[in-house]
Amino acid sequence: MKQIFKELQEQANVRTNLSALRAALKKDRKSRQQLQSFIRENEKLFLGFLEHEDAKTRKNAALLLGDISCQSACSALYHAYEREQTRFVRSAYLEALEQIDVRDLTADFKKQLDKLQKEELTDENRKHTEEEIRILRRILLQYEGISKHTFDKKQEKNRLLLTVDKNQRETVRNRTGGKVHPLGVIVETDHLESVLPVRTYRELLFPVPVKVLLDADPVKAASGVCKQMLALCRKYHSEQEPFYFRIECRSKQELEKRSVFTKRLAAELEKLSFGMLLNSTSYYEVELRLYADKTGRFFPALKFSSLQDNRFSYRKNTISASIHPSTAAQIMELCAPYLKENALVLDPFCGVGTMLVERDLRVPALEMYGTDIFGVAVNGARENAELAGTAIQFIRRDFFEFEYEYPFDEIITNMPVRGKMTKDELNGLYENFFRKAKKHLGESGVIIMYTQELGFVKKQLRLHRQFKLLMEHCMQEKSGFYLLVIGV
Repeated sequence: MKQIFKELQEQANVRTNLSALRAALKKDRKSRQQLQSFIRENEKLFLGFLEHEDAKTRKNAALLLGDISCQSACSALYHAYEREQTRFVRSAYLEALEQIDVRDLTADFKKQLDKLQKEELTDENRKHTEEEIRILRRILLQYEGISKHTFDKKQEKNRLLLTVDKNQRETVRNRTGGKVHPLGVIVETDHLESVLPVRTYRELLFPVPVKVLLDADPVKAASGVCKQMLALCRKYHSEQEPFYFRIECRSKQELEKRSVFTKRLAAELEKLSFGMLLNSTSYYEVELRLYADKTGRFFPALKFSSLQDNRFSYRKNTISASIHPSTAAQIMELCAPYLKENALVLDPFCGVGTMLVERDLRVPALEMYGTDIFGVAVNGARENAELAGTAIQFIRRDFFEFEYEYPFDEIITNMPVRGKMTKDELNGLYENFFRKAKKHLGESGVIIMYTQELGFVKKQLRLHRQFKLLMEHCMQEKSGFYLLVIGV
């Protein structure tokens, strides 16, 4: 670091040394503190690099000042941006300004944004002009936010896509009267609010009514979806403000190719919609989902954040091992014939309590207990249960040390995943689980188990003849998750 500082003071290898300092910043906090002190002591030196004859040196200097959020460089950065004639350097000044407080410059940024939006795009200027526009919008959105839209739930002729794993589609179809679709279930209804409370779908999307699947070419794709996308946005929102959107592309394309495709598609949508659709990855109300088929063409659907999903609002706390609440709801729906009203229920690996909450919402229980050795999870479970309005006793204790004087009607659990456990450790876990479950379950009790280890379960069922497999349902084929109902 000292050698780099010395060479910079001597104006030697400036571009290379500035780049080296940026790399060092990413490694540790100590480098950041050293650099901040050096820049404060040599501020004129670094501001002078913004006027260097080498374009890449100017770019590196600007980005470096932004990396350390150098507020005192604000005026110099902005004036350098105004003077800059080299296209690929201009966005670097804006990236730096984005990292500091520039609220006093918002009026100037608006004028520049308006100017760039009126500029004719060519093959030569398109990439860098679009990059400038994106960063200017991000800066303005930091201080002004977006104009919120209000979703109209009273609209008729709604066509919805309820996403769900393919093995659970029938459950959602039976509940909604929809039609099976490769991504879930398609529902057509005049009463949107009758579908919203259904707990077994993962997400609610609105298919964009395009004539054919979208082309893999971003210009053609934009032409095929823009008009219909904007019409769908306007159908559910009466405000005349622009719609900020982001694109989520789900395909097997390499990340870099996918990124190039989505950026170009977003820019084309902005142009074709005359600014009524504006791209923003941080501030948005509309998400354009693109699902690739085997030919590489895309099925488009919209997700509106203006449409609140309150089904699982109780779930304030989660941990990495938490089951998705819609999956827990699916489990309870599938095994509903085995759930008893006013039952005594135990979850031995309760986590944040999602399985128990969804169990009680499907069929009310008499008393519910959850045990877990992870204190953060237990504390989160207590808060989640209170928000859900369910009375559950959560105990921070190892299930294998837990004792209770009365037999349970149900043991409901999302079994621990393999993680770093060896096969022997997993075998021991399931062996101990069935031995312990036998002590806690009543004569007609059941185990409702969500597991990724079907083989270990089948082994224990062969060893413990008092248990009988009542139901086996594959929840996710790729990951090998199963729902099992086991009776005494």
